[in-house]
Amino acid sequence: MSAKKILLLVIVLASIILFYLGCLQDYFNMAYFQDQRDSIMAYKDANFATASLVYFFLYIVVAALSLPAAAILTVAGGDLFGFAWALVLVSFASSIGATLAFLIARTLLHDWVQARFGHALKRVNEGIERDGVFYLFTLRLIPAFPFFLVNVLMALTPISTASFYIVSQLGMLFGTALYVNVGVELGLATTVPDIFGIGVIRAIVLLAIFPWLAKGIVRWLHNHRALAPWRDRRPQQFDTNMVVIGAGSAGLVTAYIAAGARAKVTLVEKHRMGGDCLNTGCVPSKALIRSAGVRHLSGRAKEFGLEGEPASVNFYAVMDRVRNIVNTIEPHDSIERYTRLGVDCLMGEATITSPWTVSVNGEEIRTRNIVIATGARPFVPPVPGLANCDYLTSDNLWNLEQLPGRLLVMGAGPIGCELAQAFARLGSTVTLVDMQDRILPREDTDVSASITARFGQEGIRVITGTSINRIEATGYSHAAVIEREGSLERVEFDKVLVAAGRQANTEHLGLKMLGIECNADGSVKVNEFLQTNYPNIFACGDVAGPYHFTHIASFQAWFAAINGLFGAFKKFRIHYDVIPWATFTDPEVARVGLSETEAREKGIDYELTRFNLGELDRAVTDSETTGFIKVLTVPGKDRIVGAVIVGAHASELINEFILAMRNGLGLKKIMAAIHVYPTWSESSKFVAGAWRKAHAPEWAYPLLDSFHRLKRK
Repeated sequence: MSAKKILLLVIVLASIILFYLGCLQDYFNMAYFQDQRDSIMAYKDANFATASLVYFFLYIVVAALSLPAAAILTVAGGDLFGFAWALVLVSFASSIGATLAFLIARTLLHDWVQARFGHALKRVNEGIERDGVFYLFTLRLIPAFPFFLVNVLMALTPISTASFYIVSQLGMLFGTALYVNVGVELGLATTVPDIFGIGVIRAIVLLAIFPWLAKGIVRWLHNHRALAPWRDRRPQQFDTNMVVIGAGSAGLVTAYIAAGARAKVTLVEKHRMGGDCLNTGCVPSKALIRSAGVRHLSGRAKEFGLEGEPASVNFYAVMDRVRNIVNTIEPHDSIERYTRLGVDCLMGEATITSPWTVSVNGEEIRTRNIVIATGARPFVPPVPGLANCDYLTSDNLWNLEQLPGRLLVMGAGPIGCELAQAFARLGSTVTLVDMQDRILPREDTDVSASITARFGQEGIRVITGTSINRIEATGYSHAAVIEREGSLERVEFDKVLVAAGRQANTEHLGLKMLGIECNADGSVKVNEFLQTNYPNIFACGDVAGPYHFTHIASFQAWFAAINGLFGAFKKFRIHYDVIPWATFTDPEVARVGLSETEAREKGIDYELTRFNLGELDRAVTDSETTGFIKVLTVPGKDRIVGAVIVGAHASELINEFILAMRNGLGLKKIMAAIHVYPTWSESSKFVAGAWRKAHAPEWAYPLLDSFHRLKRK
């Protein structure tokens, strides 16, 4: 640290210490001011210019050092100098003082923070350079943080000093006027009835409603700023209240809720109602997994005391069953049903032509709000030769007519693992390849190890920590050339299934023309209200992320619908603090909240309680003893911060922990509930009991021994 910075730091620290240890804070309270008011007022009347300068510079010092006296000085200034002159003095002094505090913090901390955390702060810095002035104005107008904290935090960003001063001067003006007005009204109150007079009450009420009023002003400014370039395109009247683009889980639920609120809703879908979940995702994959599971169970007949061999596979019949299940569920998501619910359903490709208009099949629809719910599709990595081998994805997999003899699965996330095991159980020879060092990399290492062990038992070859260099054609089959620890290896296959993640469907929507912002992964950027950078255009589901689950899409849809229809009165922030998911392998993997890996990465302390399912009577009767439950709790308390289950029915068992976390119920409450015997759900009670045993008061046991010994005598 340079000598200049050291000197500045010493001056700041010495001033703060002097303020507190020197009891200077005793002079900055309303009681002291009231005691000395007459003498101070007399001095001001006799030496108006000097009193103004002293007050002005004192205020600058207090603001520059972030001392807790600015509010008292503001109110006192209104009493001493009257509204107009006090407003001038306080407005300039507070802005100058805040700028000095800003410069002090920038001198002492900016370079160090940017040098150490510059990479992590890159997006923050870019946002400040683009929108820093408006962001600072919002903080000044709505004091969500103490002003001294705003001064310090903004000093760490790239905002210029001139911009900081000008915005602070303007942003704090209205709030300053209200505080000065309180001082003026209190100064006019000379008797007890005056203190409770109309003027004082009006001033206090104005001060109380200021945050709500400021929020309204900021919202209006934000909306005006975003929509200003399109004002000449705004319709005089609208055809519908909301246009929802995409009829997958997010779009269907959005339309359902909006129609239920008696709004006029138009739902646009260019392909099939129900989206990925119904047609190519959750429903068909779980149907396939079930068929594969039944065949696998038949192979375990002797284990259950039965005779028999694994059932032969009629793959066409298996896929026909999958299609029949999709057809059975399809009416729930059909045009006919949603039309009966009051939704106008249109088939066609939608393009957003302005913040209030959507073009569908050449027809322009005028709408108050737009919800983008176009979902995502499988990401296909640019592997040389992949495009020439008729690859499979979760989209076109369901068109297969023959079971692949040798199947290569690219990607060991949930989709890759689920389908790899299903095809292996149906009779394919499966090789699972992933660049990560383990399968299911979002889960803890012991979870990945458990599933890897099961895959090995079922004959699935797992190759991790490797990349596919290229795909080569070899007669009627193909081979993947993989690079592993510096050497090349060929893996021959008949079909390759690409399960390397998802990418948002944002093409042909007109987002670029409107300037709707997207994240680095291509998903639509939204705020905590699911708004894009246009206040009346929302996005939810896979197209917005950050989670690609049907139940999260439905969860987001409520916020998009309600905030779109009623956001002018009340907006609801979405929170992702209790997010569950499951991977439907065998054994299943389910989780809610933090895993051990995430807790360590975030520096969150936790206690771990573990229960092995092999100790559960129902697991023994079902011969499904593989797996465990892990619960993370706050150290010394039973409050749950995360739960992980590996085992049969994990996707069902996790729901008790979801309910507990959502409602603030701890392990003691779970333990106190009566669970039917023998059931899988007893495992929740047993893991709670394990936590209770670990926290039993050891000191009480000798006393209990003595008590019962005396009772026996």
